[in-house]
Amino acid sequence: MDNSVVISTPPHVKSKRTTKSIMLDVIIALLPCVVAGCVYFGWQALLIILMSVFSCVATEFVYFFIANKGFAKKCADAKAVCRRWVKQFDYSSIVTGIILALILPTTDKWYEVFYEVIIGGIFAIAIVKMLFGGTGKNLVNPASAARVFMFISFAISAYTAPNFSALNFTSGVFTDATNLSWLLSSDGNPVTKVTVLDLFLGTGVAGCIGETCKVAILVGYIYLCIRKVIKWWQPLLFIAVFGFTAVFMSGFAYVKTGGYIYNMQLFLPHLFSGGVLFGSVFMFTDYCTSPKGVYGQIFYYVVAAVLVAVLRYYTKIEVTSFVIILMNLFVPLIDKYMIRRPFGYIKVKKAKKAKTVEEKVEEAAENMIVDTNAEAKVENPEKEGN
Repeated sequence: MDNSVVISTPPHVKSKRTTKSIMLDVIIALLPCVVAGCVYFGWQALLIILMSVFSCVATEFVYFFIANKGFAKKCADAKAVCRRWVKQFDYSSIVTGIILALILPTTDKWYEVFYEVIIGGIFAIAIVKMLFGGTGKNLVNPASAARVFMFISFAISAYTAPNFSALNFTSGVFTDATNLSWLLSSDGNPVTKVTVLDLFLGTGVAGCIGETCKVAILVGYIYLCIRKVIKWWQPLLFIAVFGFTAVFMSGFAYVKTGGYIYNMQLFLPHLFSGGVLFGSVFMFTDYCTSPKGVYGQIFYYVVAAVLVAVLRYYTKIEVTSFVIILMNLFVPLIDKYMIRRPFGYIKVKKAKKAKTVEEKVEEAAENMIVDTNAEAKVENPEKEGN
């Protein structure tokens, strides 16, 4: 019989929702992106996803095994430690592994990516998550941190286009998740290079495994909203602010033969390119690395959207993962200075201010004047009628 006592911070709200059930919902929401990535990029994408998940789960197990002294006394307690790990396993490492794989590109030389994915998974779990205490205690999103670490360490810059040619509606389409100069240039005409439909479906567009097909991302977003894992307005607020900021940064107009064409039509290309949509649904909404209060969340998403749009314009590269890490580091300050309303809080009405002696005298004088006027009207009713 387990006599352990679980202590948590108030308020103590009874609910059937657990960390394991939430992580399971996120995994289900990610499945459309996994399927689309495997269809678009082939077996290389499936291999990267499997290796990323295996690396993250194995790292969590090894870290837990060592931290709980599984090797002590010639591994005498190894079986009991393994049972405790299985009991506390909440699928969060699986979610991290899937997200990390989906924000990585595929390459024909899959064997070169093999060890990079394993190192990225180890970094995400051991350094970013477990070192700070495990699930719910990490300061930044593990997948984003691992993606930035891999980008800096291995200079990941080669992106391939989907090999499912049956879905390729245009010829000569080229773009990717990091080189956005063609889209953000003030004198370019992106319509001649790629259509909005191509960006939306991910057909013929080079990019990351799970960020390419926007249909799959929207399916996952709808599922998370139905299951109430995320709030529906959070990604929409980020998308709206990002889109209009990106259009504003582009100057609202670009040069084309025949004159100026208003750049509002670039709202969707900005949104459907790179990892903006994927990040807004699956990464910015991470519970433990986002603000707790509503006002803090609004501030968080608005500032993050502006930063992504501005930095993309000036750097011409995908900066979503960098902005996620930056905003995650400011979350403790946001929670500190934008205090959320306490659970069960009822606003107390302010008590009326006590009147001073002077105010009481003035009020009495005004009442006397009113009474005198009323008596005068009663004494002379005929005169008043005339």
